[in-house]
Amino acid sequence: MVNTRALKGVIFDLDNTLFDFITMKESAIEAAAWAMIDAGLPLTAEEVRRRIFSVYELEGIEFQHVFDQMLQDVLGRVDPKILAAGIVAYRRVREARLVAYPHTRSTLVALIRRGIKIAVVSDAPSVQAWLRLCYLQIHDLFDTVVTFDDTGEAKPSPKPFNMALKRLKLKPEEALMIGDWVDRDLLGAKNLGMRTVHARYGAEVVPDGPDPSADVVIDDIGDLVAIVDRWV
Repeated sequence: MVNTRALKGVIFDLDNTLFDFITMKESAIEAAAWAMIDAGLPLTAEEVRRRIFSVYELEGIEFQHVFDQMLQDVLGRVDPKILAAGIVAYRRVREARLVAYPHTRSTLVALIRRGIKIAVVSDAPSVQAWLRLCYLQIHDLFDTVVTFDDTGEAKPSPKPFNMALKRLKLKPEEALMIGDWVDRDLLGAKNLGMRTVHARYGAEVVPDGPDPSADVVIDDIGDLVAIVDRWV
């Protein structure tokens, strides 16, 4: 059944949709690894990287004590000098790499000028999501931001999407979801009756053929404005 309702809202995923989370994370981890080695950690950079990401695999990518856990596993204790060196190096590179994709702010502003409500639905904890939005300098643009802490459930659960829709005062048919993760962002929204756009520019894995969960696929966030104009 074709959705003929006028589009009134756009809901954005955060990581790899508004900025390159993967590049930021990998660069920050590499910097932290070298800093900890320089501070006395008896491992190679590749060994540090592998151990850190193995902790993330167990605890989740948002785990905030990954260096502590890695040091405990390697040294049997948390060396404060090594930990501090890693944290400082990580934060410096993270801040440098936390830059919005080209055309992000202009796209958001164009949507607002068209009277479109905009929101973020992220699986990140609240503080981390807001830190990223503030670093990106777009935190002031959104009508609402829904994080994991708001519902206790991650996408594709309907709860985060429904909370965003409720706050925007929109029905699913009046909203569009854009994200890089097909299984979470797009299928979760599609199951509620929302229109979907695949942010292929941020996706780690791109489907070989047409993606039935996406109404449209884009390779630049700036292309979103023309799509919205088609449905308004």
